[in-house]
Amino acid sequence: MTLRLRELSDDERAELQRIARSHTLGAGLVRRAQIIVHAMSGLKAEQIATRMDLCGNTVRYWLNRFNARGLDGLREDVRTGRPPTYSAEQRGAVLSAALTRPCELGLPFAAWTLDRLVVYLSEQGIGMRRSRISEIFLREGLRWRQDETWFGARVDPDFAQKRGPSSSSTRRRRPAA
Repeated sequence: MTLRLRELSDDERAELQRIARSHTLGAGLVRRAQIIVHAMSGLKAEQIATRMDLCGNTVRYWLNRFNARGLDGLREDVRTGRPPTYSAEQRGAVLSAALTRPCELGLPFAAWTLDRLVVYLSEQGIGMRRSRISEIFLREGLRWRQDETWFGARVDPDFAQKRGPSSSSTRRRRPAA
């Protein structure tokens, strides 16, 4: 049995010609429109497949789909992709831990690092790699803040007391005028 293209309106013909000649639309959409244009000119599925270097089944698939759905049938269906690896509860636990100060959780440090967060989460029963934690932060619009820098404020509020007095060999700066 020969696969026949359904009757097309003038608007559909014009739109198919436009899509088939496009240099800005996606290559897959253009190729699918070209299949239909070849079918409009009277070529059979096997002839179209040979001319376009495609499998005959591919040509028949897109012809059938166009016959059923029209121009919308040439667009690709949305693919769902791989299901999330970590549950919403696990991602929530990561965020809540990261947004809580470690000292409030009874930990002996004042700021999180990715490595410290990985260790803490694994102790809580959530085995997650650093890269996944970073992805979660990026998806939520969070980023690491550099609290402790060479010249900036210290994370530990008791740092000055723990450090002790400055060395007497360090010269005092004169106040600015």
